[in-house]
Amino acid sequence: MESRPFATWDEAVRWLRTQPDRQALVHDAYYDDPLIGAAERYRQSDEWRAVCELLPPPGMALDVGAGRGIASYALAHEGFVVSALEPDDSDLVGAGAIRSLAQESGLPITVAQDFSERLPFPDGTFDVVFARAVLHHSRDLAAACREFARVLRPGGRILAVREHVISRHADKQAFLDAHPLHRLYGGENAFLLSEYVGALEQSGLRLQQVLDPFESPINFAPYTLTSLHAEIARRAGLVLPGAGGGLSKLLALPAVWPVARRILSAFDHRPGRLYSFVAAKAAP
Repeated sequence: MESRPFATWDEAVRWLRTQPDRQALVHDAYYDDPLIGAAERYRQSDEWRAVCELLPPPGMALDVGAGRGIASYALAHEGFVVSALEPDDSDLVGAGAIRSLAQESGLPITVAQDFSERLPFPDGTFDVVFARAVLHHSRDLAAACREFARVLRPGGRILAVREHVISRHADKQAFLDAHPLHRLYGGENAFLLSEYVGALEQSGLRLQQVLDPFESPINFAPYTLTSLHAEIARRAGLVLPGAGGGLSKLLALPAVWPVARRILSAFDHRPGRLYSFVAAKAAP
């Protein structure tokens, strides 16, 4: 088995934060301090604004795999009473960090330490289950989705966002080799799009939306739409010299981007590209 340089995720992130050439990654992953500042930056991000358009009215929320608690913080600001599920007890990247954030902010956030496949909550507890980059870490994808469905109230909604997708199982190793954090501690994974969809639907949930990599800032953050257009144009210029000139302005045209986005998504087979899913539990 390939060894990793760090035994825990806490150790990996502490090392990452000391590396001058990794500060952009630390910032984009919200691993910087002060934690409440990172959480507020996430709440103000284009990604979170897009998430808010998909949330149900405020009620009881479960933030699964909550990490440092940035989404718990954002959900609480939207008026939800939040339960944050995080198995890691770390004061930097786990339950300890969430408790500190809840205390400092005074927001209604409580913490439970357990795993997605065995949620410590009664049936029908939550109006929304929010899972940011969680499903692809599941030890048992189908079991996690069944648990999400179990704890949702009838009519409740799950948002599983920023999930890594591969086109074929043979692509997984290429994704893992390229992932900037997997080499530090491990733990990354990716599934076929059909595996995510199947696990959600077989749990009894009704799939409402599947957002492709270019459809929403939920998936293409930390890019903004403008910087995404610029990056696409830059890469086009690398493949076909001269092709990038003026392309970013063309992509910004209201009539052009929706068509270009669908074409890009149809031909996008990058291992680990990000998709998001919205599903609901049927009302009685």
